[in-house]
Order: sequence, then structure tokens, then C-alpha cells
Amino acid sequence: MNWQKEYSKTRKAFGTEIMNHQIIAFKLADMATRIEAARLLCLKAAWEKDNNLDYTLSSSMAKVFASETAMWTATESVQIHGGYGFVKEYHVERLMRDAKITQIYEGTSRSAANCDQQEYFEVSRSSSRESVVLAAP
Repeated sequence: MNWQKEYSKTRKAFGTEIMNHQIIAFKLADMATRIEAARLLCLKAAWEKDNNLDYTLSSSMAKVFASETAMWTATESVQIHGGYGFVKEYHVERLMRDAKITQIYEGTSRSAANCDQQEYFEVSRSSSRESVVLAAP
């Protein structure tokens, strides 16, 4: 995230730094928001583990969201860098490779999402005998 921010301060397009363009500012804000959300999901799972609680669902959610966020952020970084996004000098191309491996390593994100879905519905069923309600935890 810092590379993108610094790059957007130095790269100029249409007479101004690209960070002054609304679309770039929105991309950077969205990236920061998703990264912070992923960090908080990981911290929640760690807290549950430290407190001897069942962290199966929260750790699975954290894995899916963090790996999807990494890939999305890498893609947005390439967009911000434009053609330089594929040049090794700017390290963005490495982010793309690293992000993809987080989706694959220790089970794909979709496998983890499937576990989330099964665990989530089990939790919902146990709290309501009449119907399974899909709502945010």
C-alpha cells in the first residue's frame, strides 16, 4: 500500500500528481479500508484462539477475506501504476504473484469459503430451529 501511495504522489498525469485524481484517491481509500478489515478479521481469529474459543469460522473468514483482498489490492496497484505495474523495478508485479499464492496456499479461498458457508449455516441453525437466516454475524 505504501508503494502505491508514494507512486501516486510522484507520478504526474494531466498536469497534476495522480493522487489528485479522484479515481486514484478512491482506489487508495478502498485499498486501505479492505486491508484494515482483513487485519481486524485476522486479529479477531487470533483473539478467539488465545481465549480458547472456537476460531474455525473466524479464521476461515479471515483467510478468505485477506487473500481476496491481497489479490484485489494487487490488481488495483497494477492499475495505479499503469504500464509500470509490470516492471520489476516497481515491485507491483511481485505483489500480484505473492497475492495469488495466498489464495492457493493451505487450501484455496473457495474451499475456505465453503467451510465458512457450512459453519455459518450450522451456527444459524443452532440459534433458530424454524429457519436458517443469512445475516452478518
